Amino acid sequence: MTTAMIWGAGSGIGKALTSQLLADEWEIIAVGRNVEQFNNQATMTIEADVTNTYSVQNAIRSAGNEIDQITLWINAFGDLFSSTVNEISPECWQQLLGSNLTSTFLVTHFSLPILKEDASLIFIGAMSERLPLPGLSAYAWAKSGLEDFVETMRKEERKRRVSLVHPGVVDTPFLDKLPFRMPKDAATPEQIADRIMSAYHDGYKGVIDLS
Repeated sequence: MTTAMIWGAGSGIGKALTSQLLADEWEIIAVGRNVEQFNNQATMTIEADVTNTYSVQNAIRSAGNEIDQITLWINAFGDLFSSTVNEISPECWQQLLGSNLTSTFLVTHFSLPILKEDASLIFIGAMSERLPLPGLSAYAWAKSGLEDFVETMRKEERKRRVSLVHPGVVDTPFLDKLPFRMPKDAATPEQIADRIMSAYHDGYKGVIDLS
């Protein structure tokens, strides 16, 4: 049985990917803030604070005790809030960067030893390419940094398939935090999960633009 590890499996795209892979008989290690969100929809659930080094290390240790190597690794974790540069506090700025950038480094860095040599790594990027909007300075900067991080990973981990997904606008509670109305054509998490897995099975790597 092939094994996938999904960070941010408790909601949105991560939850939809977890459900789809489980239906396809994958072994799933689901990691998130609150294991109660998973509703037993995974082979193994791990609760972790992805901005905390010790918590991430514990999650990796728990996963390594149960599986040999991971075939598919997905980082669907992220956070967002809207606040202008004038209003946002330094603490909130650091919190948002930590949730989107520091967490990405931590979960990637500590996961690499338990991935198969030819494993696929998929990072979920920004939900919209229209990021430089009022109130989204920290989020836009974080997602721009993610783009560069993934491109660097693609060059460093040449034996592995590293991809960045541009999902477009997705109908999740995440959108409630944005300073604009949800478009009528917003995709569902299930639709995005299906397209991500289609790209995976077709062997795509690099940027997977679903917007």
